[in-house]
Amino acid sequence: MSHKKGMRLSKKSRRYRVINSALLLLLLAMAAWLIFVMFRYQLLAFQYVNVILTAVAVILALLFLILIVKNKWRLFTTISLLLLLVVNAGSIYAVKSILNLSEGLQNNADYSEYEMSIVVPADSEITDVSQLTTVLAPTGNDSENITKLVDNLSQMKQVHPTVETAPSYVAAYESLSKGEAPAMVLNSVFENIIESDNPDFASKIKKLYTYKITKKVEAAPSQVEGDVFNIYVSGIDTYGPISSVSRSDVNIIMTVNRKTKKVLLTTTPRDAYVPIADGGNNQNDKLTHAGIYGVESSIHTLENLYGINMSYYVRLNFTSFLKLIDLVGGVDVYNDQEFTSLHGKHHFPVGDVHLNSDQALGFVRERYSLQGGDNDRGKNQEKVIAALIKKLTSTDALRNYQGILSGLEDSVQTNMSFETMIGLINAQLESGQSYTVHSQALTGQGTMGLPSYAMPGANLYVMEVNQDSLASAKAAIQEVMEGK
Repeated sequence: MSHKKGMRLSKKSRRYRVINSALLLLLLAMAAWLIFVMFRYQLLAFQYVNVILTAVAVILALLFLILIVKNKWRLFTTISLLLLLVVNAGSIYAVKSILNLSEGLQNNADYSEYEMSIVVPADSEITDVSQLTTVLAPTGNDSENITKLVDNLSQMKQVHPTVETAPSYVAAYESLSKGEAPAMVLNSVFENIIESDNPDFASKIKKLYTYKITKKVEAAPSQVEGDVFNIYVSGIDTYGPISSVSRSDVNIIMTVNRKTKKVLLTTTPRDAYVPIADGGNNQNDKLTHAGIYGVESSIHTLENLYGINMSYYVRLNFTSFLKLIDLVGGVDVYNDQEFTSLHGKHHFPVGDVHLNSDQALGFVRERYSLQGGDNDRGKNQEKVIAALIKKLTSTDALRNYQGILSGLEDSVQTNMSFETMIGLINAQLESGQSYTVHSQALTGQGTMGLPSYAMPGANLYVMEVNQDSLASAKAAIQEVMEGK
């Protein structure tokens, strides 16, 4: 009997050894991948946390190897290995989710896109571009894109309509709606501009042909050099992918000094009348129109205005970005003036207010009910962005991190590399200090009648920049950059 019992114990012992050996090999493979990724992207590279975790992993591996070889604590070894496999599997899932987010953000960071179309009145009898002999287009201020569309039309459809010149897209639409032209070229970026004066615009036209244009955006440095850098935060409010070219309703320069732990948020109102770089030909126009020519135009316009260099940019689509507010349980901001928003008809009393996503959208969009108009709207946008970032970086956000990661990919575009993001996070965790955040806004005088390069002939509201305010803002930025 004792011999048979010994045989059974021996078989059971061998089974445990085989099972535990297999579990250990699987655990080692998973741990090796995590360690590789941790050092490849410098995850947890503060206060030697990554080194300590690696040392712990090696010690545990040796300990379990000894237990398996000596065939000791077999059941304890099996349970411990299974628990560690679950922990490692969860860690791999979380890390891969973060890497996938980074890849998603980077995939659309180096390009922007928009559509060029041939449109006719909705009730037009024309149903195909082959029926057209002439089209109306503002060749004076969008010639490059119009040429690309016409060339593509010729190549793909063998159609060669004569292009007649209009002073602007708004003027072209007016001619189209009056029956003075059978068709027009339409740049999708200008649809919102036309719609602001013609709310039923979308129902009044039909698109016969559309050509999507992709524009490359210059890359940013792979790492932040030094302790001081500027980030351009652009807020857009449009449908479609985040890479779509659009006017920028929010224009914030985030000046960061990692050494002094200071952050300065400088808001430039969307209506500020400034020289627009790149496609704007350095002609004065509303700042929001810089977004028409791509995010680089907005960056270069603000660089020229404030005499600084911008290291990175972040574009936020407010409509989708603010939906993240519901995933983190809402945000709290301080409201310094009572108003009711046009969007959603939400009432906001003076004091601390709790916002869900729809209330937040009304809060950041409203300007007509505010005493300071667009300046006060910019301040409210800063408040909501700061409150949401604070929530997203809290431990509470971990409960919905999968939905948050998905939402970020759909609503954020940035040229900041994943390594740079991790470097900034590590530096913050290393110091353990919180940042002091201050804000300022460029001011000026509202006026009508000044010429617009993007919309010639239109009578637009613009803000003439107060030069004293500009000088003060520039000085404040330099003080933070110089560590004062």
